[in-house]
Amino acid sequence: MTKDHHDDECPCRQGVSRRGFLTTLGVGAAAVAVSGKVAVAAPAGAVAITGEEMTKIVLSINGRKQRLLVEPRWSLLHVLRDRLGLTAVKVGCERGECGACTVLIDDEPRYACMTLALEAQGKEITTLEGLMRGEELGATQQAFLETDAFQCGYCTPGQILAAEGLLRANPDPTPEEIAQGMSGNLCRCGAYTHIFAAVQQAAEAKRG
Repeated sequence: MTKDHHDDECPCRQGVSRRGFLTTLGVGAAAVAVSGKVAVAAPAGAVAITGEEMTKIVLSINGRKQRLLVEPRWSLLHVLRDRLGLTAVKVGCERGECGACTVLIDDEPRYACMTLALEAQGKEITTLEGLMRGEELGATQQAFLETDAFQCGYCTPGQILAAEGLLRANPDPTPEEIAQGMSGNLCRCGAYTHIFAAVQQAAEAKRG
């Protein structure tokens, strides 16, 4: 790398060296640590909402209305698992990478960890429990069971919801479309061959 592209150079062009910038940043951080306060000017007309302020919402989950008091910062994952006991929704990375918390929102797969509960109002939310037909497994659940499309099983609920969302949008996907549709869900056990077979079998069962 040439000197022109060295990361020390860019701040210097504005009269501040990288070392000087970091020193200033460190002093500011120390001041915050001592005072415990950060002064931030609020935009004109802005309404402050504290993290602890509770808000009334109504969520439609698996065909039933749920009236809740939530904090604005709560994720849909937290509300589903910890407030409503729908524990088929799994906690994974909590940063939108693994897909363990996948649910359907208006038939589309979404990461519950990256969705605020407030955002889900007025939409239809489907969890793994919502695919059941009474005490019977839904077609996609049954296909995963019959093809042994899991090992530890932790990612399986999210995989099934991703597959269900794919098949609702595309009832007859090609192998390439299945791979693309399932690409947002990781399986640490590496059961992808069986997972793809399960999606294909579920597609055939639904069409049949």
